Amino acid sequence: MTALKQYQRLESTGLWRDDPQDQRREVLVRFGEATLVLSDPKSEVALSHWSLPAVARLNPGALPAIYSPGPDALETLEIDDAGMIAALEFVHNAVAATVPRPGRLRGVILGSLTALVLGLGVFWVPGALISHTASVIPAAKRAELGQRALDNVVRLTGAPCARQDGLRALAGLSERVFGPADTPILYVLRQGLTGVRPLPGGVILLSGDLIEKAEGPEVAAGAALVAGQRALVEDPILPLLRHAGLIATFRLLTTGDLPQTALLGYGEVLLQAAPAPLPASTTLAAFEAAGVPATPYALTIDRTGPEARILTEGDPFKGLSPSPLIPDGDWVALQQICSP
Repeated sequence: MTALKQYQRLESTGLWRDDPQDQRREVLVRFGEATLVLSDPKSEVALSHWSLPAVARLNPGALPAIYSPGPDALETLEIDDAGMIAALEFVHNAVAATVPRPGRLRGVILGSLTALVLGLGVFWVPGALISHTASVIPAAKRAELGQRALDNVVRLTGAPCARQDGLRALAGLSERVFGPADTPILYVLRQGLTGVRPLPGGVILLSGDLIEKAEGPEVAAGAALVAGQRALVEDPILPLLRHAGLIATFRLLTTGDLPQTALLGYGEVLLQAAPAPLPASTTLAAFEAAGVPATPYALTIDRTGPEARILTEGDPFKGLSPSPLIPDGDWVALQQICSP
């Protein structure tokens, strides 16, 4: 599923460099539901994932179009494919249209909507409003809210680890675990996070301990896989909207935007929340489908707990040696992702 139905499975080539000092290299650019995936055209190994709403054009109106994954990013991507440029411009305009603009009429409208939602709160269960809003939020807005939630988290944890060769290895691991269709963006946080958390828009936060203290990529892969399953069981937009509150959620539903203050404090809530348990059968089926052994991850949660015991005993690859998830060189790079 892509962000826009008319751009289903849109792909093009481009010229990418992950640092201004590096030479440009040809990449395959794939338009996803909430991300732009840059891959090696020969091996199809993912080199980088960009969040669609954050993609910025550096030379408006000029060709080839030059993009970056954010205002402070070093990476750049040159594209001359008209279809891909149109798709990126469409997403950019859709996101820009949701930026709040001050004005008297807007204030009157929002005041009326606030009164209306307070009235609705009496007759309509808040959970129903939140669930309905979650069901109609488009992919681009989900990705934007996921980035806003991430910004709230990194106030407490520090910026995600960003060594370039480690990021490429992380992107490759994500595509190996989840496949090329809906590959989530993985972020590694060196401190402040225990375990793993999913965010809206296909974002998964991983604790650095899952990599630095592991003997192989299976632990991080398993944790990411479990986070992906949790996101399927409970949409990660739901706890975000519960935190934002009824009025802010109604404003999102009616105007397409969430107030800037609505997510204040969400980082603390997310980091302190205990992840909901998953049915063992569902978890084991996901490990088997992804070709990831369950035991390495199980041993990191609680060796004596029932969840770890079930995952270890039911590991579909128990006693076997599955194919390496990523090349040894990529694992070494991934272990150094938080290095200066």
